Amino acid sequence: MIKEFIFKNPEHFKECHASTIIELGNGDFLAAWFGGSKEGKDDVAIWGAKRRAGVWSKPELLAKVNDLPHWNPVLFRGNGSKIFLYFKVGNNCSHWQTLVMSSADNGENWSIPGELIAGDIGGRGPVKNKCLELSDGTWLAPASNEIGSWQAFVDRSTDRGSTWIRSNFITVNKTVTGLNELGKEAPPGVIQPALWESSPGNVHMLLRSNSGKICRSDSSDGGRAWSAIYETSLPSNNSGIDLAKLADGKLLLAFNPVSKSWGVRWPLTLAVSPDNGESWGKRLDIETVPDREYSYPAVIATSDGGAAITYTWGRESIAFVKLTPQDISSKFKN
Repeated sequence: MIKEFIFKNPEHFKECHASTIIELGNGDFLAAWFGGSKEGKDDVAIWGAKRRAGVWSKPELLAKVNDLPHWNPVLFRGNGSKIFLYFKVGNNCSHWQTLVMSSADNGENWSIPGELIAGDIGGRGPVKNKCLELSDGTWLAPASNEIGSWQAFVDRSTDRGSTWIRSNFITVNKTVTGLNELGKEAPPGVIQPALWESSPGNVHMLLRSNSGKICRSDSSDGGRAWSAIYETSLPSNNSGIDLAKLADGKLLLAFNPVSKSWGVRWPLTLAVSPDNGESWGKRLDIETVPDREYSYPAVIATSDGGAAITYTWGRESIAFVKLTPQDISSKFKN
């Protein structure tokens, strides 16, 4: 297992958060995150770095289109050569818009950022986690909206991201109850889905929620319609999660195992499911020191059958973990 910082003591930003990662080939990686003086400040921009031959490049500015805060970059490449970088711009999460830029040369050069959906306010496309390319070539973007109550939906594209059609907001089962930051009862809220396809057309999501449990929904028609969102047995601290379907069919989930809405963001744990998310047996804690934030993980399956994870480390750095298939079989414990 490799565990390292992408950077230390960055020169151009004081805080960083919300990383994303893709594999470039030959064991190389590209990561991105937002950084500035503080989350939500006007100087926050999108930054990135590459890992080549085991060494991370210095952070470089990828996008700063105006004086508004930038948020939540998402890297994605389907079965093609072009890399897409989606990110949000706006004063707050409820009224941001999604911009997108692309690169045809593994992130060496990027197109000029443009609106994903012209005139959209509220955030179409991927909100935190990577898109999913289905077995039929359809792209699904895990989306959510924070205007008023938190609600999740999916954007679908059948033309490799040129146009998008959104699903309805996904209903929440009446048994799900939410809590606010003071621990008082609040409307149930779900955002930031993480997607996988178990078999052709059968798609599933896990969601961040304010109920104290990670929630789930399922689709049998390629993400057009979804079941009512229901709670799983997994704890949720109401912070970001992510997962990936590995080469052997197992699911690898990264989350904070804390059953309290707006709870602490430590430890950070990886869990494996051998049965399509019905149970999560073997686990590995990758950060355990208390009173520090380890949050907003991004998880991808890698070409060697393993996985790569990035996450926020104390808002001071972005950490990177690389797991081989042998690591996953030997280091995870029941």
